[in-house]
Amino acid sequence: MLAAESHVDRSILGPGVFVETNVGGTQVLLDCARQAGVKRFVQVSTDEVYGSLGPTGKFNENSPLRPSSPYSASKAAADLLTLSYAHTFGMDVVVTRCSNNYGPYQFPEKLIPLMIVNALEDRKLPVYGDGMQVRDWIHVEDHCRALLAALEKGKPGEVYNIGSDNEWPNLRIVTRLLEILGKSTDLIEHVKDRPGHDRRYAIDATKARTELGWAPRIEFSEGLQATVDWYVKNRGWWEHVRTGEYRTYYERNYGGR
Repeated sequence: MLAAESHVDRSILGPGVFVETNVGGTQVLLDCARQAGVKRFVQVSTDEVYGSLGPTGKFNENSPLRPSSPYSASKAAADLLTLSYAHTFGMDVVVTRCSNNYGPYQFPEKLIPLMIVNALEDRKLPVYGDGMQVRDWIHVEDHCRALLAALEKGKPGEVYNIGSDNEWPNLRIVTRLLEILGKSTDLIEHVKDRPGHDRRYAIDATKARTELGWAPRIEFSEGLQATVDWYVKNRGWWEHVRTGEYRTYYERNYGGR
């Protein structure tokens, strides 16, 4: 199940819609799938359900759930609800938990597209705090291949972490994007950190590699360059989606920082 509210910042501004969509919506779809006799229900989740890591170590499928934002809490609840349907109703379910995605068509509220399009307009690039929050980045096509593998090869009732061993601090991502675009780092503007910002995520995807026969294929430097190229060539798309409600959200989220 891919449909979800997925942005931490928006969940801080309005938690209720995340509970309604991500928890209530999952329950509705689980009931529909059960009644329709769907053969397998794949719940697409996030590494954020595990909370924050220190400077070392990685999350595996047995790591405790310690969500620290309304978004991650709603996804953790949806995961547990999905697994409960396996136990209670005998449904064939699989849960996947992926690290940060990037690639074309990503809505420009997320870090990489936000920084690209702001830079293309010579606008300030808002970086939370010191910018040293670490994330593991995976191209969306590699994630999709993992989801297909989980659907076809995953064991019923199991959880699979999906990641690419590709950790980058946010500030390094931003400076690299500016290098690709030939823009000055003077565009970077450090702003007040968001509440409860997790410091580091890192995923151990050994189980997905061994049980599903999956591995990421897209090297990060190539994927990042291709992503920048896509936003450069598709200005009309992102200019269109950055109107109306997006502008209101952007001002609410960054205006007071």
